[in-house]
Amino acid sequence: MPDVLVEIREGWLAGQGSEFLAAIQDAISETLRTPLHDKILRLVQHAPDSFSIPDWTGERFTHIEITMFPGRSVATKRALYKAIVENLARFGVPANDIKIILIEVARENVGMRGGNAASDFDIGYETAV
Repeated sequence: MPDVLVEIREGWLAGQGSEFLAAIQDAISETLRTPLHDKILRLVQHAPDSFSIPDWTGERFTHIEITMFPGRSVATKRALYKAIVENLARFGVPANDIKIILIEVARENVGMRGGNAASDFDIGYETAV
């Protein structure tokens, strides 16, 4: 699963953090074809005076950074953006208040599973989707 960092202003999610992250996770697993159980998602809720947001957004502005291995097509990335926006609508997040940034990191630049480079073993899913 890609590493996901979600940042919002505190106060509006009202105890639904787990469900909010699950909605993002579902979109990622569906479009990138990653296993549901292999997840790293972090939700940071900032005090409003600690998180300056664009003037054209509302209080539910959601900033999402997804760090993942390269290989996905532009069509797959577009499908990911749409799926996340659709899944967050149930939380009252307007489509225009979501910004998603993909950060692609080569597998040899990620150490995991005992200090091994991710390029040295089968991660369990295909990234060329």
